[in-house]
Amino acid sequence: MINRSGWNRVLSAVLAAACALAFTISNPAQEAPPPDTTAQGSMTPAGYTDIVVTAPRMEVPYKEAPGATTVVGQEVLQEMPQTISAAEALSLVPGVNVDNQLSSEKVHISIRGIGILSERGIRGIQVLLDGIPLNDPSGFAPDLYDVDWANVERVEVIRGPSGAFYGGGSSGGVINIITKSGRTDGDRGDIGLTAGSYSFLKGLAEVSGATSSTDWRVYGSRALSNGYRDHSAFGATNISGKLRWAPTADFQLNAVLLGTSYFQENPEGLPWEVANQDPTAANPDSTTFNEFQRTRRVTAGLSGTWATTKTQDLSFTVYGRWATYEEAFPSAVQKNDISNPGATLQYAFHFGEGTVKNHLMFGADSAWQTIDQVKHPNLGGAQQGPAYLANQQLKQDGVGIYAMDRIEFGPRWGAFLNIRYDDIHNSLYDHLKLGGVDLGGSRTFSKTTGRVGVQWNPTPDLGLYATWGQGFLPPATEELIANPVRQGGFNQLIAPADSTGEELGARGRVGDVFTYDVAGFYLDTNNDFERYRVSSRPLETFYGNAGDSRRYGLETSFGWFPVKGLAIRGAYTYNHFTYANYHSLNTFEDYSGNTMPNSPRNQGYLDVAYTTESGWIFGASGKFMSMWYVDASNVPTAPGYNLMNLQATYRWAGTKVRTEFQVSLQNVFDKHYMAFTEPDPDGNSYQPAAGRQLFFGVHLWFK
Repeated sequence: MINRSGWNRVLSAVLAAACALAFTISNPAQEAPPPDTTAQGSMTPAGYTDIVVTAPRMEVPYKEAPGATTVVGQEVLQEMPQTISAAEALSLVPGVNVDNQLSSEKVHISIRGIGILSERGIRGIQVLLDGIPLNDPSGFAPDLYDVDWANVERVEVIRGPSGAFYGGGSSGGVINIITKSGRTDGDRGDIGLTAGSYSFLKGLAEVSGATSSTDWRVYGSRALSNGYRDHSAFGATNISGKLRWAPTADFQLNAVLLGTSYFQENPEGLPWEVANQDPTAANPDSTTFNEFQRTRRVTAGLSGTWATTKTQDLSFTVYGRWATYEEAFPSAVQKNDISNPGATLQYAFHFGEGTVKNHLMFGADSAWQTIDQVKHPNLGGAQQGPAYLANQQLKQDGVGIYAMDRIEFGPRWGAFLNIRYDDIHNSLYDHLKLGGVDLGGSRTFSKTTGRVGVQWNPTPDLGLYATWGQGFLPPATEELIANPVRQGGFNQLIAPADSTGEELGARGRVGDVFTYDVAGFYLDTNNDFERYRVSSRPLETFYGNAGDSRRYGLETSFGWFPVKGLAIRGAYTYNHFTYANYHSLNTFEDYSGNTMPNSPRNQGYLDVAYTTESGWIFGASGKFMSMWYVDASNVPTAPGYNLMNLQATYRWAGTKVRTEFQVSLQNVFDKHYMAFTEPDPDGNSYQPAAGRQLFFGVHLWFK
């Protein structure tokens, strides 16, 4: 368990930050600039007309984006009770399923069913943090631990095959996370404390500033919890710095520095009988072998834009990531030392006058990764045996070149045309050569993908769109180095999956009281992945291609503001995901026609908030999920559930200090439900969710 004396260090750090803030406030270098408008999401009337999205690698007005897109703004982000999980931030995004099985930062994310089988990390979704890709060259994002959601300004989510945008990491879509910049709200800094159920504690502090050409922000936080299940404690530390320099209107540089440390005990899944009777229990293997995951990571990035002429501009990003990842599981204790640099370069031409205008872009992405991995037997309690199970080095490099064209046919019509080629090379060097056998080798994957979209705005308050796109899902790093044949070496049996999808949608607003977004989609995937086990190593997970899948569904979201102070927002998703041609690698049975696992047919979220003139905000939210199947056999199931949350916030604005007090009650009726299931052949598939949780928070902003 995490040592609770660590909270004293959190409190000390926050108090020290408060002293620093007091000094800054009493000795201001200059007057603060006027505050910017609060970032709006796409479910607000102002957001529908004013938002410009950047996830498609260019600036596009939200109402003209030819594809299913949702923007989450401050009206949602500032109401999160814990600010530790993507499940809080993305709850109102249709088509997105976030499984938070441990009520921590460790989550599973899928978009339209892409990524549902990942045991760890995020598959098939491109994740960007202030322009820096969190995905490695294979398209695998190991986690979202670099993201502190209390420090996020807004999130843009593109749903659907987007291989032509970002290559192998975007078969399901794109999540573009933009953090707060220096003094965007007129404040010089803030501190905050949150405490709640299961010994949850989080402290944060931030200082920011600006001059006429520069703004900067330094942020830090520490979160701790014992977890609601046995052996599920976690601890997270995040430190970030962000600097923007814009000496002229035509040139801008942005620098980002991130430090992340995350520790998570792993209680593993349970059989249904145990999970149903004692949801706080841990799997005996997890405590016997002291299963855990520890990540330490530093990321540095520099990005810039330069308008070289009135009709041309250059943009670039260079970054480096260095990490150590340690994991203890029943069969082994492993350590990975990782380095992951990368760069992006894009040149754009803007031409045309009158009715037709073109925005033509050419670019290239490149990324490299080196992983030095060693594995030792787990003798129990995460104690390493002296023998080596693996001692190897994995080297990866990925290059993608692309061309994109956005065409405006007057004020009502527009089109996107994108094409991209990706080449990903993986090499493995076996330093151990156990038994004289060299398990080294290489795997190369390449693919050309395209995306076409058209948008029509018959009126300023109505937009219609249609897209066709392709996805390319190469085996991820985790899938490649899980070799079912030998300990160490590449999995030579797995091949890339590819997908093709279409969607039709409409978005709009009705005056200043109602906004909506509706999208219907169809997705055809070949060589879909399956997780399986082998009899000789029953405690390890492997991946292979089991067949093809067909998916279609409906995604809807709305915002309704009937009277002053009242905001009602909701999202509903209907999924119909089935296997068209599927032969299980676990049971060797034909599951063609069966429903895909971990894919509820219906899911929805409703949020109601009322803001009074006296500074109070009262909120209630509800989530519902229909039943789902645990594995491809469609025999074991997880029951659906309905949850309710309540929240009250009081905000007071003084001359020098703004104050917020918040109390939140999650899962009001203490419902027992499953947060996540995985297709585990030994039946340890169920991860019980937390019961009723209570959180208190206080936040102070200094001007």
